[in-house]
Amino acid sequence: MSAARARLGGDASRALALAAIAGVFAVLSPDFLGARNLSMLAIELSTTAILALGMFLIILPGHIDLSAGSGVGLIGGVAAVLVTREGWPAPAAMAAAAALAVLLWRAMGRTIVSQRMPAFIITLGGLLAFKGLFWMVIRNATVPVSPAGALNVYARLTTTYLPPAWGWALTAALAAVLFGRWARARARGGSGGDEEGFLRALISVQLAALFTAVVNGFRGVPLPAVFLALSYAAVVVLTEHAPFGRRLFAIGGNEEAARLAGIDVHGTVVTAFALMGAAVAVTGFLQTAYAGASTTTVGDLMELDAIAACVIGGTSLNGGRGSARGVIFGALIMATLLNGMTLLAVAPEIKYVTRGVVLALAVWLDARLSR
Repeated sequence: MSAARARLGGDASRALALAAIAGVFAVLSPDFLGARNLSMLAIELSTTAILALGMFLIILPGHIDLSAGSGVGLIGGVAAVLVTREGWPAPAAMAAAAALAVLLWRAMGRTIVSQRMPAFIITLGGLLAFKGLFWMVIRNATVPVSPAGALNVYARLTTTYLPPAWGWALTAALAAVLFGRWARARARGGSGGDEEGFLRALISVQLAALFTAVVNGFRGVPLPAVFLALSYAAVVVLTEHAPFGRRLFAIGGNEEAARLAGIDVHGTVVTAFALMGAAVAVTGFLQTAYAGASTTTVGDLMELDAIAACVIGGTSLNGGRGSARGVIFGALIMATLLNGMTLLAVAPEIKYVTRGVVLALAVWLDARLSR
């Protein structure tokens, strides 16, 4: 029960922090709680959270990825160049770029485990190499994702909204899944069928209904939010209901003990990096489409936002502790901060300072909780 109370306490503190941040921005700018701005916030949250969920899979076994932001720019740029300059169909261009991302991150993961090199060093090298390759690919120029006269799926990633009825249908489906899962756990006598499980399902459905009602006031549920929901569901299944997740937690808790227990440490870490590559690809497409073009600044510092989202959400930088739900909370706090500061036209230097302070506080909090 103490662990359950600790989880609830962590969720409650993050919810209070988020409410306080949103309240400040709502007072300073009445437009913050408008349907249009909250729809934009949902898109911005999706790009941050999908990358953070990938980072979560890397941090759980005790590693880190500093190359993610540069990778977001590179992979988005590769797809933009293939579409705009080479004339590829957008789906084929994005599939090729995504395959490249998975291969690159799998190679980094294999190098880390086979050569026993710190992930910090390898991914720091990746940060620099990917940034240089990104600039080479786009030739230090702006490459639009929506050439004139072209029906471009790539460009529509962040401008497509589901009809209101679809949003409510998805909310109803979520309610059926969550309460059905709770009922099955209750029938088996598992911990997920207790009062805490019911409250979590109820709160999740209420938040989904509130979100749907708000964004339907603008144009409907934005497509990136659907990508985020699918990514979140996949990570929850992998980390909470699959042997792969148990291996990640075991490796992060004690790698040597996990190896002695027969866990394929190398294979598990390499798979986690490959999944991170997929998250980088999706984030790259969304971020580039949201900007409307591939430019040299796409992806800048996004790896730090992803790390901060994980740590704020309760993921330990030492590995072995964390949850996908917490990562979403952390990403929502980071996205709300950035969205609110942008709405208030805060100077870029103040944004950098704020992000740095939030990251430092998150790491300090992680150190305190790890003692």
